[in-house]
Amino acid sequence: MCVTVQTTNVVALDNQALQLVTLTNQQGMQVQFIDWGATWVSCIVPVGNEKREVLLGCQLADYAKQGVYLGATIGRYANRIANSQFEYQGKTIKLTANQNEHQLHGGLIGFDKQRWKIEQTGEKCGENFVIFSLISSDGEQGFLGKVKVQTIYRLTEDNALLVEFKAVSDRDTPLSLTNHAYFNLNNAENGSDIREHFLQLNAEQFLPVDSQGIPNAPLKSVQNSSFDFRQAKAIKQDFLQAEQQLTKGYDHAFLLDQQREKTCAILTAPDRSLCLTVSTSQAALQVYTGNYLQGTPTRCGGEYADYTGIALETQALPDTPNHPEWWQYGGMLKAGETYHHWTKFQFS
Repeated sequence: MCVTVQTTNVVALDNQALQLVTLTNQQGMQVQFIDWGATWVSCIVPVGNEKREVLLGCQLADYAKQGVYLGATIGRYANRIANSQFEYQGKTIKLTANQNEHQLHGGLIGFDKQRWKIEQTGEKCGENFVIFSLISSDGEQGFLGKVKVQTIYRLTEDNALLVEFKAVSDRDTPLSLTNHAYFNLNNAENGSDIREHFLQLNAEQFLPVDSQGIPNAPLKSVQNSSFDFRQAKAIKQDFLQAEQQLTKGYDHAFLLDQQREKTCAILTAPDRSLCLTVSTSQAALQVYTGNYLQGTPTRCGGEYADYTGIALETQALPDTPNHPEWWQYGGMLKAGETYHHWTKFQFS
């Protein structure tokens, strides 16, 4: 195993050079991260005799400019909060809007657009991890409370990446953290149609949304709908049916079945050469089929097209601050309590 930290010659929006962290295991799997947005920028997996890039990404200089959250740590609240406000304890909390009148992924300057500190790596103790930390000030993007956050990436010897989020706040606050990696198990370098992949989900309910991704109905059964992935199927099989037409594809939260094992999603390459199994402690999974990736720069100087990567974002349900009936599934952190969730990305 190997951990390296490199100062690059690429400068971010704060005029400081990006730090690049590389973790490599004995099987030859390699993952890389930068301290801007605590972003996961590369994931190279051994497949037969090749080393295959499975994560959509761009050149380092483009990470601060691209607008689709490639590999970034998302906070303070992943997904959308309707009308950029919510009622809490008799008060209206107004947030910074960045998607029309709504807030998406934490606002104009979310956790993805900030410099994180490399707090610790496993370099000296012979372990394969890196810990990024961030302090979000009281009032940032409208949120109450000072929040101390850690994102921990750990590479295992069986070709899995474990992502942990830990946080504590001095005031009650909405908090839902996720990683916004886009996967393509066949061709992440240039992108190929992700709808050729097979997907299976451990979910019996999904959340309908309007054209802006705001929940507009209660949780709904996947039975007899295009949202039924309880058995593996090609993503293209029921694509753009019913509710999907509003969002140009899948961009919906699924409530995970808490009675089963922690596995929440299995993504399989079209030729079945590689499989990604996602497991998590979170209550929900946002499935986004890259409906608006067109024009996003690649690592090679080209551009991705729509539907060339899929994001499997473990998180709380969207707009939970406005839905007390969903608080049981997480998304609201009490002052002094510890937020701790994990997601495991297992490649085989």
